[in-house]
Amino acid sequence: MRYTAAPERRAELERLVSTDGYVASAAAAQRLGVSEMTVRRDLRLLEEQGVVRRVAGGATIASAGVPFESRGAVGAAQKQAIAELAAREAAGAEVVALDAGTTVAAVASLLRSATIVTHSLPVIEALSREPESRLIAAGGHYQPDTRSFAGPLAEETLRAVRCDVALLSATAVGLDGLWGTNVLDAAIKRVLARQSERVLLLADAGKLDETAAVRIAGLDIVDTLITDDRVDPDVLERFESAGVEVRVAR
Repeated sequence: MRYTAAPERRAELERLVSTDGYVASAAAAQRLGVSEMTVRRDLRLLEEQGVVRRVAGGATIASAGVPFESRGAVGAAQKQAIAELAAREAAGAEVVALDAGTTVAAVASLLRSATIVTHSLPVIEALSREPESRLIAAGGHYQPDTRSFAGPLAEETLRAVRCDVALLSATAVGLDGLWGTNVLDAAIKRVLARQSERVLLLADAGKLDETAAVRIAGLDIVDTLITDDRVDPDVLERFESAGVEVRVAR
């Protein structure tokens, strides 16, 4: 279908991004029957309106919620307890993958003997200051909302590494799977899960009752869910009934 009217065209772009979490400029141009330049111009306007966020090759949902710099302060005590339990769960692993979550980042300093694989800029910055190198970093398209690198370049690097354990995070977790707000970051999490023998999902109790727009994966990728002691017993039972091992940090 050809969308010649700009308002109709932008409404369709907004619908595509809202539905899929991401839209590629080339695919959108073909679908709408216009040039890629027109699509890029439309996406730029939608970004100015706060509807989407442009990324390499297209656009994703505009980031929502608490800014990255403030996330670590939300439920700080619970997140630290989760990080410490996660470090104990990963103890003995030679290669550990860390995604871009704030709780996950806190684990890096607790794993003193493991080689860390990550796309998280805060983790890269912290480990780069250590005297002994134990870091494998994936670069790519920089994502300000997650302070991490993503996209094809980062994914290619991570596919070349085998990990013993992956520590992942999510904006929301339910029986229907893991959910986030950034489609490129979601793709990185899936790569890390595939490249790892074991997957630990770090999610404070509040995330077990949240929703988000971008599906990361089903619960079947998770071996162990680590949450905090605020978790509702009924919620805990539902996850355990779904076959997920749950550890509660206290």
